[in-house]
Formats: sequence, C-alpha cells, structure tokens
Amino acid sequence: MKNYLKIILCLLCAVCTSSVVTAQSKEDMFNPVTTSVTSQTIAPDARAAGMGDVGVATDPDVNSQYWNPAKYPFCISRAGVALNYTPWLRQLVSDMDLAYLSGYYRLGDYTAVSGSLRYFSLGEVGMSSSVTSGTNDMTIKPYEMSFDAGISRMLSETFSVGVTFRWIYSDLTYDYTEDTSPGSAFAVDISCYNNSYINLGSRECQLGLGLNLSNIGSKISFGGDQNAEFIPANMRLGMSLMVPVDEYNRFTIAADANKLMVPTYPKQKDGESTEDYQQRVQKDYYDISSINGIFKSFGDAPNGFKEELQEVQWSIGGEYTYHDQFSLRAGYHHESENKGNRKYFTVGAGFKMNVFSLDCGYVISTAKSNPLDQTLRFSLSFDMDGLKDLFHRGR
Repeated sequence: MKNYLKIILCLLCAVCTSSVVTAQSKEDMFNPVTTSVTSQTIAPDARAAGMGDVGVATDPDVNSQYWNPAKYPFCISRAGVALNYTPWLRQLVSDMDLAYLSGYYRLGDYTAVSGSLRYFSLGEVGMSSSVTSGTNDMTIKPYEMSFDAGISRMLSETFSVGVTFRWIYSDLTYDYTEDTSPGSAFAVDISCYNNSYINLGSRECQLGLGLNLSNIGSKISFGGDQNAEFIPANMRLGMSLMVPVDEYNRFTIAADANKLMVPTYPKQKDGESTEDYQQRVQKDYYDISSINGIFKSFGDAPNGFKEELQEVQWSIGGEYTYHDQFSLRAGYHHESENKGNRKYFTVGAGFKMNVFSLDCGYVISTAKSNPLDQTLRFSLSFDMDGLKDLFHRGR
C-alpha cells in the first residue's frame, strides 16, 4: 500500500512539475511584434472584415485604399466615396471607435487618384495632477489619425501598380506633467494588382493576385528623451478566385497572408545583467533605422525560422453575391498564440443599389476572453456615377 502511495505521489509531483514547466515555457515563447500607432493595422471596412480581414486581391471597391490602392483602375464606376465606422473594444470600454473616410476618382481609362482619412479615438480619460488626491483635474481625449493620397495606373490590361503617401499623427499624452508631445511620421505604400481570367471547366473565372507593402517610412517619436518607435510597416500578399454560377449568382473565395516588417524586441538572456541588456536593446533595436528594421524583421526571431513563420498572420474568406445587389460573407483570421492569439471567425452581409451600398461585418472570437469578440463594422458607400444618373433623371 505504501508503495502505491509513493507511486501516486510521484505521479502527482511529475504532473505539477510538468504543468509549471509548460506554463513557464508558454510565457517564454510569447513574443509578439510590438509597434506604435497600432490603429493603422485595424481593418476599417465591413466588407473585408466580414471575410476574415481579406482584401488585397478581392474585387476592387471604394475601400481599396487600405488593402491595395492598385486595384482602383479596375473599378467600373468613375468615382466613389465611403464612410466606415467601427465601435472598438466594446467588451472593455464604451467610447473607443474608428472612423474611416475613403474615396477615389478615375482619370481616363488607365489612371486613378485616391485618398483616405482615418481617425481613431481612445475616448475620454480622466487625469489627476496628484497621485494621492485621486481627483480628476482634467479630461483628455487621446487619439490617432492619418491622411493619405495615392495614384495608381494600369500598365497592361491585367496589371496595375500604385503608390500612396501617408501622414500619421498620434496624440496619446496621458500625463501632462511629463515632457511629452504628440508624434508624427510619414510613410509610403507600394502596391500591385493582377486581374485576369482563367477557364475552369465551362466557366470563365476571375483570378486576382495582389501585393501591398504599407507604412514604409520614418519612426515616430513622442518628445523628451524617449526613443523613436517603429510604425507598423506591413507586407500583405493574397489571391482571390471569383466563380460565376449563372447570370445572377457568383461565389468568391480569397486568402491573404501578412507579416509586420518590424524587428522583434530583444529578450533578456539568461545570466545577462540588466545594464548589458538595456545596452543591447538600444543598439539592436532603437538605434537601427526603419529601413534596416524592415530587412532585419525577416531573420531576427529568437527561435529562428519557426518563429518567423509564426509572425505570418493568415486569413481566408468567402463571398456569395446575388444579382450584384445582395451579398453574404464569412471568413476566418489566424494569428499564432505566441504573437497575439487573435483568432476569430467573421460573418457579414451587404446590400447594393445603383446609388449606394450598405455593408456590415461581425467578429466571433475563438480565443478565450478576446476583447475583439462581437466587434461590429459598418460601411456606407456612394457610387458617383449612380448619383449623377439619379440627378439627371430628376431634371
């Protein structure tokens, strides 16, 4: 009997030790890529959000400015404007939201100009000048915003390129007693898009391929003696396939993969002193330029190539469209547990008329206690050709 008890106690100790080691190893493995102005990475529109955050190679629409501006020359309408709204992190706060205004105008048959305005509000924050008083002496409203303008052009009947210039501004000054100031940065997007047709059996299907290198630019600094931070430079690659069923029905399936082109923040090594670690962080992270950081980001993960692959987020989505008027969407987005664990399903729907279209998207998280769960997005788009025809008929 005593021998059995010893065996059971040994097994329990082994299980407990294994659990502690597993928990510790998971903590050590958790190593997300960190950037400033993270609001630049939030998908702003409801159509792409309803498809799992897929958009670099899907059919062009008014909100292509965020996903791939090179798609605009393939738009059927001459011009369009869209207003998008997302209540953000409503599981945690009630006054944080993202507003996004985008539009484009085609110049002739081969060129288009486009632009967007993004405003991300962090709500109202009560501040106190005294830690002991506990009274709110003032209320601040931190926010981030950006404005960009781009031009895109078809180089052939199937291929186009685009370039976008962006100004980013961030005012997150929470403590007015510190020597801090709002930060700003400039960035460039470079994109390309290929739109061709292939035959699958008796059906002529549309194949889209897209690439967007976004937020390639300067670092952002918030004053004082603080180090400049990296902005979220990102590479997004994707493809889509549209399959017509008949004259009124069609299906689209699309997939995206994207990776932040930002170096990984160094971790302290075993036996490394705090002073040596801080010096290494300064040299290997803060002192390198944003361009060098882009190249470094492809090979600096502590656990090698396996961890580099974990930095790649991927999404897959589908869309069913009836008569170019009604759409149903669904998708899935995946991020490694060690890099943020953003895993969620999405659903969405859209209704389109000649003059406007209305879309909505909804997030269903698969990760436990995810604040993104139940996130809603709304998009209202206007077709300028449709408005023009409407006004002409009214005369």
